[in-house]
Amino acid sequence: MALELVTIPALKDNYTYLLHDAETGATAVIDVPEAGPIDAELTRRGWTLTEIWLTHHHWDHIDGVPDLIAKHPAKITGASADAHRLPKLDRAVADGDTFNFGGEEIQIFDVSGHTVGHIALYAPASGILFTADSLMALGCGRLFEGTPDQMWTSLSKLAALPPQTIVCSGHEYTQSNAKFALTIEPDNAALISRSEAIDTARAAGQPTVPSTLSEELDTNPFLRAGNPSVQKHMGMLGQSPASVFAEIRHRKDNF
Repeated sequence: MALELVTIPALKDNYTYLLHDAETGATAVIDVPEAGPIDAELTRRGWTLTEIWLTHHHWDHIDGVPDLIAKHPAKITGASADAHRLPKLDRAVADGDTFNFGGEEIQIFDVSGHTVGHIALYAPASGILFTADSLMALGCGRLFEGTPDQMWTSLSKLAALPPQTIVCSGHEYTQSNAKFALTIEPDNAALISRSEAIDTARAAGQPTVPSTLSEELDTNPFLRAGNPSVQKHMGMLGQSPASVFAEIRHRKDNF
């Protein structure tokens, strides 16, 4: 049986997620922007929180941890490289590490770029990937600490996963990301269709995440830097994907 996934809006435009194994009762939360919405969802479902997985140190992903563990004591997992900036960890992990959750293997990817030490967590049996502010719906995180080469390497790891993978990112930025993506690929039919669907969802107050990796591969300009049509539209045909990615990120920063 696949793990159950619950998407929870938090703060102004953050998302956190619950991952639950019905057989063992194990429940993990991925990032804790604030405790209230998580506590309410756990109570509503009658679930006991057993684990907290933190992707990176930014306040809007960790500030709710003290309040949450005061009511729901749970084991905290985060990157060893980021441990000095995270709440006290019970499990420190690094790229290539694995651990067991609810009978499934969880794989760790270092996805530095947005920050150095940012991790993504992947449950391959259930096909769920938690990317926070690395790979985002139609975007990627701003490079506050890492380099374009680092982020391109990070995104390339994730792009190689099965296309049906469910991508759980950390923010409701998709509508603005779509507007930018259309400046890079104005003739991409899949992107045009997705942008229209996003507008409809947001008008109805619905979230635009999670997405699927296949959607991102077809429409996310930050994953498509090696695509000749993207490179041609940007006047960069034949240049390295990493350099094209860097230019796309530069344009987004100034969009």
